[in-house]
Amino acid sequence: MTGATGNMGVPLVRELCRLGREPRVTTRNARRANSLLPEGVDIAEGDLTEPEFLDRALRGVDKLFLFLEAGDPVRVLEAAGRSGVSYVVLVTSLLAETRPRSFVGRFALETERAMWEGGFRGAVLRPWEYASNTLAWAREIRDGDVVRQPSAGLASPVIAPEDVAAVAARTLLEDHDGRTYALTGPAEVTAVQKVRALGTAVGRELSFQETADPELLEKIRTSPEEVAESVGVCFMESPGVRSTVRDLTGRPPRSFGEWALDHAESFK
Repeated sequence: MTGATGNMGVPLVRELCRLGREPRVTTRNARRANSLLPEGVDIAEGDLTEPEFLDRALRGVDKLFLFLEAGDPVRVLEAAGRSGVSYVVLVTSLLAETRPRSFVGRFALETERAMWEGGFRGAVLRPWEYASNTLAWAREIRDGDVVRQPSAGLASPVIAPEDVAAVAARTLLEDHDGRTYALTGPAEVTAVQKVRALGTAVGRELSFQETADPELLEKIRTSPEEVAESVGVCFMESPGVRSTVRDLTGRPPRSFGEWALDHAESFK
């Protein structure tokens, strides 16, 4: 597993351990991994950009969970092929479908192509905007009652990382070969609604203030893909609500409000 100490990786490791599996995880900080993950997890400390570490980490592995952001993912896939990995679950971005010419969309498609052309069996997960992106507001919320952003953006069906993890566990432990899954949350929410939900979670009335930076607003209007690289996809048209999480797990995905309540301590 790559990305094991992240917002999606931690719940995925816990779910795999709950189901009796013992994943090997890669990390640059074994101490941090030990503090976040269950006992008994096989922790390989090192840098995914180093060929020797990659070969060592992949030795004896038959399934790989790979993030698009994991070092150089194509290089990881090449090393996985040399090591005899047969099945891959790759997490990219729904921009591969909705904005294939954007930087992230192109990178996602190139990595997906490398996976399929590498002869691996497996599945691709394409999440939309993560609910955890609002953790970028945490300091502002801890210090005051107003979240200030250049623009309110557009309504977005944000998805809880825990729900991506639930789908990932299914696709790792079951046979989903050749499938590509688009993942969203259960409803489209605006920035104002996100701030209101975070206020409910922390027990304070919060408000959203649009600072209306003219230069950034013009860039959002003309080149939203470039803006997305730094602040997320909330300035792009919604891909619509998809039913994939419910279809694969048998339960609805978490609402943003539920995610906010679960993570309230991060904003206090």
